[in-house]
Amino acid sequence: MGVLWGEVCVTRQKNNYKSFLEDNKLSFHNEDLIVTALTHPSYYQEKSAEANNQRLEFLGDAVLNLIVGEYIYKKFPDKAEGELTKIRARVVCESALVMVAKRLSLGNYIFLGRGEEMSGGRKRKSILADTVEAVIGALYLDQGLGSAEKFVLKYLEDEIFYTAQGDYYDYKSRLQEFVQAWDKENVYYDLLEEHGPAHSKTFTMAVYYKGKKLASGSGRTKKEAEQKAAEEALNNNDFVQNFINEQA
Repeated sequence: MGVLWGEVCVTRQKNNYKSFLEDNKLSFHNEDLIVTALTHPSYYQEKSAEANNQRLEFLGDAVLNLIVGEYIYKKFPDKAEGELTKIRARVVCESALVMVAKRLSLGNYIFLGRGEEMSGGRKRKSILADTVEAVIGALYLDQGLGSAEKFVLKYLEDEIFYTAQGDYYDYKSRLQEFVQAWDKENVYYDLLEEHGPAHSKTFTMAVYYKGKKLASGSGRTKKEAEQKAAEEALNNNDFVQNFINEQA
């Protein structure tokens, strides 16, 4: 069993990073950097790999904060320091990085030790978020700030604009908390329509409760449209009062 596991790990390390690059249309001059970025400390310890991704994670965190901080500073000249801090904190948080990791299918490519593999490490949020930061650090070292910025904004620009419009108030969470304070069944969202060219689509999402449409909203991303729909539902006094009366 030990020999088989070792063979699997060696094969994965040889092939996974190339698949990661191909599947996500990335390239590296020094491919050792991306191998290191994908190497979790557990793999490093078990397989005596040359390096793990902790140092790249440290660097990537700093680069990520710089990119997002500079971007929102230039993009939103009307926002005060406090608002900029809130936006940046929301955009570089673990949940946002996990979202990026899922879009990259990153969990499929990380090199994990056997213990982490068996305990579900490929889906662990902290591992996914840390690895995203390590990839950003690797891109920065390999190709400079411009390439790292292009990568970050490709996956987080929508989140930045969405958050800058007030998402740190998070209407979806508020609506969920309101409904679940009275009932275990939660609301859900569905796409009503989308239109516009591929690079500039507008989405309309509706929010439902027990099959009944509560409200709808539109935005440049599905997530933004869901927030607008949740906001509309919360601002609908008839819905709020009728819901309370039904649960009473």
